[in-house]
Amino acid sequence: MSNQKTIAGQAGTAEVLLANPRGFCAGVERAIEIVERAIEAFGAPIYVRHEIVHNKFVVEDLRRKGAVFVEELDEIPAGSTVIFSAHGVAQDVRRDAEARGLKVFDATCPLVTKVHVEVAKMLKDGLEIVMIGHRGHPEAEGTMGQAESGMHLVETVADVASVSIRDPLKVAYVTQTTLSVDDAQAIVAALRARFPAIHGPKKDDICYATQNRQDAVKFMAPQCDLVIVVGSPNSSNSNRLREVAQGRGTEAHMVDNAGELRPEWLVGKKRIGVTAGASAPEVLVEAVVARLKELGAARVTALPGIEEDVVFSLPRALSTPART
Repeated sequence: MSNQKTIAGQAGTAEVLLANPRGFCAGVERAIEIVERAIEAFGAPIYVRHEIVHNKFVVEDLRRKGAVFVEELDEIPAGSTVIFSAHGVAQDVRRDAEARGLKVFDATCPLVTKVHVEVAKMLKDGLEIVMIGHRGHPEAEGTMGQAESGMHLVETVADVASVSIRDPLKVAYVTQTTLSVDDAQAIVAALRARFPAIHGPKKDDICYATQNRQDAVKFMAPQCDLVIVVGSPNSSNSNRLREVAQGRGTEAHMVDNAGELRPEWLVGKKRIGVTAGASAPEVLVEAVVARLKELGAARVTALPGIEEDVVFSLPRALSTPART
């Protein structure tokens, strides 16, 4: 307790800056609502393949309401209802679900679906595809799984040198939607240097929410000597926010919840920036801010930022308002 008081005293003049925008994006809001409405419409249990979004708080909340999270479809009884997560799935998963007689609701983010559509068109045009993404991430696996062959995954600029393409005049690239904008640009530049004829998507694949949140941290981080990112460890976009802050020379830590804040981080800090990944609810941000105040932060200032008004429609069968 005495240690906490000392730290609070040293941080007593600290100001908390809130990044804008932060937290939930339209794709995450849609995915969560699909699960909630499916539970209401069909009753528990409702099965969800993979975590609906990468946030522990959200997943546990939906589990309490009746969602059952599985990694493979063979864990689901035949004839049950299953929801595909916001990250998207491979084509063989869709075929398997149909073969098992599962009722499917697809919560894939429409911006991920856009990438899948691009992949289909590129393959139809006879192009091999390089996907820029994180190996093992469900979005990358889902996008790579849109084809049985003709796709290559790269994670870094160094990976570009080892990509083997049959015809350098017939190659294209797509990206995971939650990448670091700066890292993705560097890899695209390397691809263009090696394959000058490479085709890209008509519009950047990195989603508006990822870019907006990274831009907000780029604006905020230089004003701070500590940045706290609210997000779960398996959240790609949350990890990128921490890296963006660190890339601006600012100390940064990611926490799943307020309980993970370490008082020693605040020692000597005058301005503490707070943001949240696209899968982290605002209630977690509020708890983090409350904890920072307990530790001595004196003021909270919301920074200006882009106002997001994107809304994605629900599947027709779930589009009637849920009862309250």
